[in-house]
Amino acid sequence: MYPIPQNAFIAKVLVPVLAGCDQKSAIHAAHSIAGDENVYLSGFIHVPKHQSLSTATIDARKLRQTLKQLYKVKRGDKWAQVNVSHNPWSELINVVKREDVDLLLLEWPCHFDSLNVTIAEVFAQAPCNIAIVNQYIGAAVKNVLIPIRGGPYAELSLRIALSIRNSNNAQISSLHLFPNNITRDQDVAFKGVDRVLKNLPEIKREEIVTDNPINAVFEAAKKYDLLIMGASARPIDEVPSIGPVAEKIMRESRNGVIVVKTKLPYEINPASEEAGQTAISVLVDKWFAENTFHADEFSDLKYLLSLKQKQNLTISLALPALNEEQTVGRVLRTIKNVLMTRYPLLDEIVLIDSNSTDRTRQIAEKIGVPVHIHQEILPQHGARRGKGEALWKSLYCTRGDIIIWIDTDIVNIHPRFIYGLIAPLLLRPEIDFVKGFYRRPLKVGNKMQAGSGGRVTELTARPLINLFYPELSGMVQPLSGEYGGRRKVLEQLPFFSGYGVEIGLLIDMLDKFGLSSIAQVDLQERIHHNQPLEALGKMSFAIIQAVIRKLEIKYGQGILENINKTMKMIRYEQDRFFLDVEEIAEGERPPMIELKEYLDKFKGKV
Repeated sequence: MYPIPQNAFIAKVLVPVLAGCDQKSAIHAAHSIAGDENVYLSGFIHVPKHQSLSTATIDARKLRQTLKQLYKVKRGDKWAQVNVSHNPWSELINVVKREDVDLLLLEWPCHFDSLNVTIAEVFAQAPCNIAIVNQYIGAAVKNVLIPIRGGPYAELSLRIALSIRNSNNAQISSLHLFPNNITRDQDVAFKGVDRVLKNLPEIKREEIVTDNPINAVFEAAKKYDLLIMGASARPIDEVPSIGPVAEKIMRESRNGVIVVKTKLPYEINPASEEAGQTAISVLVDKWFAENTFHADEFSDLKYLLSLKQKQNLTISLALPALNEEQTVGRVLRTIKNVLMTRYPLLDEIVLIDSNSTDRTRQIAEKIGVPVHIHQEILPQHGARRGKGEALWKSLYCTRGDIIIWIDTDIVNIHPRFIYGLIAPLLLRPEIDFVKGFYRRPLKVGNKMQAGSGGRVTELTARPLINLFYPELSGMVQPLSGEYGGRRKVLEQLPFFSGYGVEIGLLIDMLDKFGLSSIAQVDLQERIHHNQPLEALGKMSFAIIQAVIRKLEIKYGQGILENINKTMKMIRYEQDRFFLDVEEIAEGERPPMIELKEYLDKFKGKV
């Protein structure tokens, strides 16, 4: 359904193997970056133009033997291919394109001499991302330094460093250089990278104030096995260059050096804040690969139960409901039979009803599930309309260390909707909040269209997230109603009372606890009653308000008090249409831990 990348950083690396070149450093670097399985070696022989290509027959045979010896894993005959050419650089470009290579590693100076090409030509014609390595990279890389400010190649530098960390368990350090005439906060080019590094605690951070960056980087690099840095950024109309800093270090350092350049031309001012934003995609890719799960991974309920008992945790399931008599009975019976009676993962199930006018409450009570009417909980604080209000008050009504919420309108209910959310919290102590995602077929007439649901997510929520909270852009369904977390975290968060509750909690989790505290789980398919278009419009209106409120808090500027909170609705009748007005003001409840009643009730836990 949603393919999860096996390697979120560098998938396939090519190292050209040339007669007369040692290229051990490039091969060591390739294995450190991509692992043995993802390194591709291809042989190249340069024949001068005045000679027949056939004169390289014996050399080609010797080079094929060299290739077979270099591979740590036997690949078959195609992996011992040798390309003979008058123009080996052009031949190499064709191989890169044909094999769909992510990163080309070239060892300096040997590869450039043997390929009969200059660095400027390589950069100008880059067929993929390029990394130039010196001859001092060993098989074991234990520590890596990345001088990083926010230039065009910060993202690629980070990807390579994180790949090396995955393969070698190497320690990574970042180095931020800025001149004497500005403060750290004034270095706008670094802001995007700074956001990324704050969410990557595995990277140690160093800062140096200097007006001589060449010497500062050169001296700092002496303490590390490997230095990874970007080439100098140049406008498209200028000759590409490795840059003075990289050139000095490449020529004079006796430690490993990798200088990188991306395939795409760079059209952003490297001193601007935008220059650092691209590095955020590294953070998102890393999070997506490491914190995206599938419910089928957690189907061993006995094992989950043993984890829960070992950690001495209690788990509550709270189900918000409003007029769900058609589905609530099956939802509650399925969950109770499997996850309370057979495998007691859940310590309690409660229904938080929003004053249903059908038989929802009676059905729940008959099954033996306690029912609370959210308008009657904490009456001294008033009653508001909305699902978010019910979720906020469920913190007061439940007792579990972990609280899970799912909607009661799920037609194809299955225990995975609950244990899929619980499992990451039991398996990973650093995860505090888990969201579910799934396919949502849309019913059109009498037919179901697979994957067509989630219209508000794709047309409102995800565009807003990508604009203002790009760290969350890997969330498949930020508005899903199936999610949960640890009480000690949830009680610290404010809750929007209406449709904005899901996106509000997600943004606050990011701001308060960081991206690594959030996970998502593929719950496969969810069939439910699709909302009419008018309801989706009101939902979008509320979600936009919620995001603006969070931006106000973040940037300390008031916007909402000056904007309209009523929505003109177009109503249709048989022979006319007209305008109607609805007020959709997204109110927010304070963190539950700020309520005296809550503290009094949970004083033994808080």
